[in-house]
Amino acid sequence: MDRDRGPRVPEQRVPAPSESRGTGGAVDLRFSVLGPVRAWRAGDALEPGSPQQRALLAALLLRDGRTATSRELIDAIWGEEPPLQALATIRTYASRLRKILSATTLISEAGGYALRIERDALDLFVAQELAGAAEKVRAAGDLNQARLLVNKSLGLWDGEPLANVPGPYAETQRTRLEEWRLQLLETRLDLDLEVGAHAEAISELTALTAAHPLRERLRELLMVALYRSGRQAEALAVYADTRRLLADELGVDPNPELSQLQERILRADATLAPPTEPHSAPPPVSYPAQLPATVPDFTGRASFVRELGGRLASADGAVMAVSALAGIGGVGKTTLAVHVAHEARPHFPDGQLYVDLQGTSARAAEPEAVLGAFLRALGTPDDAIPDTLAERAALYRSTLAGRRVLVLLDNARDAAQIRPLLPGTAGCAALLTSRVRMVDLAGAHLVDLDVMSPEESLQLFTRIVGQERVSAERQSVLDVVAACGFLPLAIRIAASRLAARRTWTVSVLAEKLADERRRLDELQAGDLAVKATFELGYGQMEPGQRHAFRILGLVDGPDISLTAAAAVLALPVQHTEDLLESLVDTSLLESAAPGRYRYHDLVRLYARACAERDEGPEEGESALKRLLDFYLSTSVRVYAIERPGDRLVHHVGPTVHEGITFVDQRQAQDWLYAEANNLLASARQATHGRRLQLAADLLWITQDLSESGANAKLYEIAALAVRDAAHEAGDLRTEGRARVAMTNVHLVTGRYDQADDEARLAADLARTVGDPAPLYWSDNDRGIIALNEARYEAAAEFSRRALEGARRDGSTPTEGSALCNLSRTQVGLGRLDEAIETAEQGVEVYLKLGNAFRLANARYALGIALTQAGRHTDALEQLLEALELFEVNRQRLWEGTTHFRIAQAHLEASRLARAAQHCEQALAIGCIGGDRIRGMVLITLGRALSGLGQPDRARACLLEAKSLLESCGAPQAEEARLLLAPLGTG
Repeated sequence: MDRDRGPRVPEQRVPAPSESRGTGGAVDLRFSVLGPVRAWRAGDALEPGSPQQRALLAALLLRDGRTATSRELIDAIWGEEPPLQALATIRTYASRLRKILSATTLISEAGGYALRIERDALDLFVAQELAGAAEKVRAAGDLNQARLLVNKSLGLWDGEPLANVPGPYAETQRTRLEEWRLQLLETRLDLDLEVGAHAEAISELTALTAAHPLRERLRELLMVALYRSGRQAEALAVYADTRRLLADELGVDPNPELSQLQERILRADATLAPPTEPHSAPPPVSYPAQLPATVPDFTGRASFVRELGGRLASADGAVMAVSALAGIGGVGKTTLAVHVAHEARPHFPDGQLYVDLQGTSARAAEPEAVLGAFLRALGTPDDAIPDTLAERAALYRSTLAGRRVLVLLDNARDAAQIRPLLPGTAGCAALLTSRVRMVDLAGAHLVDLDVMSPEESLQLFTRIVGQERVSAERQSVLDVVAACGFLPLAIRIAASRLAARRTWTVSVLAEKLADERRRLDELQAGDLAVKATFELGYGQMEPGQRHAFRILGLVDGPDISLTAAAAVLALPVQHTEDLLESLVDTSLLESAAPGRYRYHDLVRLYARACAERDEGPEEGESALKRLLDFYLSTSVRVYAIERPGDRLVHHVGPTVHEGITFVDQRQAQDWLYAEANNLLASARQATHGRRLQLAADLLWITQDLSESGANAKLYEIAALAVRDAAHEAGDLRTEGRARVAMTNVHLVTGRYDQADDEARLAADLARTVGDPAPLYWSDNDRGIIALNEARYEAAAEFSRRALEGARRDGSTPTEGSALCNLSRTQVGLGRLDEAIETAEQGVEVYLKLGNAFRLANARYALGIALTQAGRHTDALEQLLEALELFEVNRQRLWEGTTHFRIAQAHLEASRLARAAQHCEQALAIGCIGGDRIRGMVLITLGRALSGLGQPDRARACLLEAKSLLESCGAPQAEEARLLLAPLGTG
């Protein structure tokens, strides 16, 4: 793929030769003029002949079946100075073409010639039909379909139209067709903005305005795209650049539309806000349906159903409804909310989202993680999900804009957890449950749910157990529901256990409850009521079920896979599945998806209480250690597939579990990213001993979770917890390894001072305990840090030490990494020939190993060295290959950083428009290194824009770059200041 040409529109399939038939026997012919003039028959290329003969063919094709006289054709090909034998030459060309095409395709009539072909045989006519269809569907309001059709029309272009065809007629038509193509581009970009794709459009508009600086419509679209992306200063700068350019070049002012747009931006005109319709095409819109199943025996609560249902139904184009349902645990909040949500589904045709926020857990769900799951459910690809809570919340609200979606937020901790998860526009609704009243949630409709009435309790019990058994022992039934405190969850569990045991009578159950005086006390004691109810179900389990219930309850994380659960229980997978499914049948465990299980947060608390009571601390510790062992052993397999030959797999562990075997790298990566939240939660849960050591190793070997950006926050939380726990425990080896993980966290975010502190301490600890791998890893990291801080001599020293350490250990991939870093250091020192040679050695290392995962980094380093050496074509070849490898391996932040380096190569080669375009792509994706690298991207963009004659927009970029770089103490701030000087203060 030619990545230097910027975003490409989807290709339109030109009708195949077998689909295009000319009249009179001219079968299977196809022609193109939107590029070189070409012809095909049945898929085989035909040779139209000399340039003048092609000019004749083009002139006839563009007549759309009408006859062209010989005089017209002579003028078309030669203009005012035809050769003496022009008429004879025309006849010769026509004869040759007739032999190529057929006598029934090229005919002679009325002293001239005509082509008889179907309209869909010529790419130009197909493009015109697509553009016309786009106008119609746009007028009908289907913007996404219009955008797709325009893209298809643009996709038919293959370079300059009528390329290399001589003659005045071809020149005139070339100009006309190029103008039409630009108009189509403007139409498509206008549609991009109408559907909310303003951020994506900036890169292309930047390149187009550079190529066509006097085209005011493109400037107008760029101003709108920048403004909608929160870049108001740049939008206004575009206007200033345009006004100056028009005055200098043409002596005129901007057109009224452009001037009015500037005024609207200055006053923050609300009509310039991003459209309410989400950017949902070309990918299909996702319509999530995540509501848990409603219980078939839902009972009572009629007044609450009416009240809440009415509130949800009131959410329309002008209202966003929020209802908060509060009550003690086990009172039936979730059951009621799910029932109401199902009844309200017709009011929310665009989908329903659901999440258990685990508010009563010691580690409630993080809003960032929830938003990530919601965005995926709404169709957002993983690599488009930003890192921070604020950015995810903003994208979430934008995605929901214009849609009618119901969001059910179950088991919330507090209003702070809820606020980022609320839709931001009218037409959506949120229904939430919590054990606390959300009095600080502005605008929420608050509902307090109490226990059931005795009548409702009796009805619920009867529906589960059956009328026959209840009628025979009515008084005993009343005793049971009273003992349950009329709590719906307690009643449901008790009745379900009874229904599952046909030999029991109701009086047997009532007698059991009556014998448990402590339990009866708890049932009447607020939050303890739920625990007492769970105790009833728990006591009726078989011993194996009880043990599994207790032990699995100790595990942190949103859910657990079947294979992970088997590791925790030290049982075969099939036996584990039977156990877990039996727990699902008791309603004490939920099956989140095939092969995945989760506890309700209150059930998990109860399971842990049972484990503390009935399991020794050694058993719990062993179970959690087995889980970490499983996660580590499987992660080692993932790492080994990604990085063949890397010695790190020999420095972690050892592990007992064999781990999961993967068939290829994609399957391995799928597992890693699917289990990311769970394995990071498991690492964060480790507190001491062997488990803490496994956790540190797990973080070390899953560092890709940090570098990918998608799981960076959870990774950082886990790494902090493990580091601090190891320090507290005095475990120097584990602390050193955890500090290696923390170094990576800070490197990704550009916090180089903190990264250097962690790496230095990691090295000291590794040296103290004789742990070789963290020592050369830390040297490598410190080399990267020094490099980014322009301390090149120190960087070179650290890289050499890392190289020596890797070679002593036989870790060839780490040797390759050190070589790449050393190459970049040599670039900084001006030793460009050495830098290229060193980077080429790094490339060779990874090629020999077959290590495609890190080959990207080697090509990236080589591309930087070649850029600085002025070998721009070679540099771009390396960087584009690196970009493709980063994409395949889901390293989104490295993709953005590589776009930045590609931009630098284009800038050095004076391809300013392409440089600006790739800078915009880097800004849209994000980069390794946080604000520091963003500032450097903005400097490159500013330099490109300045060279393109856009000084005001360049100034806006450089001012932002200067601010960012000064805030993180980066030396490049001085470069921004120097570049700003000739541009003035604006």
